[in-house]
Amino acid sequence: MREPAGSALTVTLRRLFAEGLGTYLLVLVAAGAGVVDAVSGGEVGRVATVAAPGLLVLAVILSAGAVSGAHLNPVVTLAFAARGDFRWTRVPSYVAAQLVGAVLAAVTLRVLFGDVAHAGATVVGPGFTAVQALSVEVLATLTLVSTILGSSSGAQNVGPLSAMAVGAAIALGGLWAGPVSGASMNPARSIGPQLVDGDVHLLWIYLVGPVLGAGLAVAGARVLRGPGGGPVGTRSAQGDLHSPAAVRSDAAA
Repeated sequence: MREPAGSALTVTLRRLFAEGLGTYLLVLVAAGAGVVDAVSGGEVGRVATVAAPGLLVLAVILSAGAVSGAHLNPVVTLAFAARGDFRWTRVPSYVAAQLVGAVLAAVTLRVLFGDVAHAGATVVGPGFTAVQALSVEVLATLTLVSTILGSSSGAQNVGPLSAMAVGAAIALGGLWAGPVSGASMNPARSIGPQLVDGDVHLLWIYLVGPVLGAGLAVAGARVLRGPGGGPVGTRSAQGDLHSPAAVRSDAAA
């Protein structure tokens, strides 16, 4: 049985607000770590810079995952939809909310700290090629999205520990891939700062790489677990503000 239209609209707005706010905080921390490191003369440090986004995502999943699913990343939204756990009709609004949050975060950093460190944009590291950066983005995103799909499936759900698994995957991606590509793994995280900085000539790397990596993760999840993540995967993908019966009805619509 469907909820009344007013209630459904409220749930939708909450989900979009959660995605926008969560992505704002993610980009504020991920891009802001590099900006503050540059402003402070290296006080943040590389390990803290790559660990901060993982810790932030862990916190947001635990605090807002039940509201929106805490995607915070367009390719995660696409992966859940391709997996069959999230309606395709919801994808545009989720992605729009994520992009708005990312741009607002980059604007905040520019207002606070000025024209520093390209507003925290992800860039190809010195000595590395665009092809290497693209390849690293594919592989790092494959790892991240595989972790997300695995820890949110009915077969392998690990409850609140899924937040730790996702946060760890982000931090690990930053540790090994950061010097090559900035370890974005998230088009919104790259789009926001690069638009504010005004230099988008390498943005394609951070669009194509994560999309390819997410696609490979979805294919791998299908081989490992079959189609779909089950009722648990559906609740994980869209949040669980409804009763279980309403969630099943909503997902089937």
